[in-house]
Amino acid sequence: MASEAQQTCYEGDTVDKFQFYLQQSGEHQAMIKAVHNLLPQEFQRIAKEKKNLDILGVGSGGGEMDAQILSFLQTTFPAMPITVDIVEGSSKLIDSFKGLVAKSPSLQKIPFGWHVMHSEDYAKQEKLKPDRKKFDFIHMIQMIYYVDDLDETIKFYHSLLKENGRLMIIIEIANGGWEILWRTYKKELCVNAIKDYRSAGDVIAALERQGLKYEEHLIPNRFDITGCFDPSNINGQRMLSFMTETHNFSQSFTPEIRAGILDLLRNKSSTLEDGKVLFNSNLSCIVVHA
Repeated sequence: MASEAQQTCYEGDTVDKFQFYLQQSGEHQAMIKAVHNLLPQEFQRIAKEKKNLDILGVGSGGGEMDAQILSFLQTTFPAMPITVDIVEGSSKLIDSFKGLVAKSPSLQKIPFGWHVMHSEDYAKQEKLKPDRKKFDFIHMIQMIYYVDDLDETIKFYHSLLKENGRLMIIIEIANGGWEILWRTYKKELCVNAIKDYRSAGDVIAALERQGLKYEEHLIPNRFDITGCFDPSNINGQRMLSFMTETHNFSQSFTPEIRAGILDLLRNKSSTLEDGKVLFNSNLSCIVVHA
């Protein structure tokens, strides 16, 4: 049975802000569209000459993306048994994921192993085992920012791939709106859960250092941050708090820093269209071969 220890790295108010962000940004919809276009061919390669599929989700959050991926797998291979392991540091999000499974008859057919722990704690645990479980498909969606050692994380999870397996990493694109914001204000922003901002450029550099084969696919996405420039707009201020990973944006920085961040968001990280400020939130989907 998977570990049920309540070790968490993503809890409370942070989870609520994250769910708010997903509602406002359209990020999951953009990712779902991309993986539905990308995964058919990948799954055919992965499943070739196999009788069952073992899937690992790392940092799966509330399971919304996992549910889409698993539903697609079940549709593609209706007769093939699938097992799933989930590594997620937030017990609150794991509970949401379990609730999602409980509402889905198709997901209830899949045996899940739940590991409520940080991805690196999972790696430490598995490294002690003489016979580690291997996987056909591993995905790390919007979670690589939180690991301590990028190279070691990629090396370990890549080592868990079976023959013809794939590791899929989704992360913010290099030189996009997020990277411009977080690189420019690294001193002010990289002080909480994210200690060192990373984009697709950092992941690709790590893959190339390790000589791993991969392909990169663009996931286009923009979302409206016009409300961020109105101090009386509650949702705009909530979005600013999420984007800067602060409890309260207006109280977390000096007036000069706040003004600088807002200027950057408007003029360097976004485009103006029909009177709206649209933040460049493009993502990169990186598929790594076994």
